[in-house]
Amino acid sequence: MQRSNVFDLGAAHWRKSSYSNASGGDCVEVADGLAGLVPVRDSKRPDGDVVVLSAAAWVPFVRALRSGDLKR
Repeated sequence: MQRSNVFDLGAAHWRKSSYSNASGGDCVEVADGLAGLVPVRDSKRPDGDVVVLSAAAWVPFVRALRSGDLKR
């Protein structure tokens, strides 16, 4: 059986990362208010794809970004 995860993000309240800037740099937005989930999107493409992380995965993800362990 194939499992499909579909989330209704139509009413999500998106906020821009504090590391984003007004000059159109690498901007990331996250949505609040979804218990146990952290939706992430590119603020320059609000109608584009959304990555949904579990709240448990969010903390190590941010730690890896800050430490430079995740590189382009």
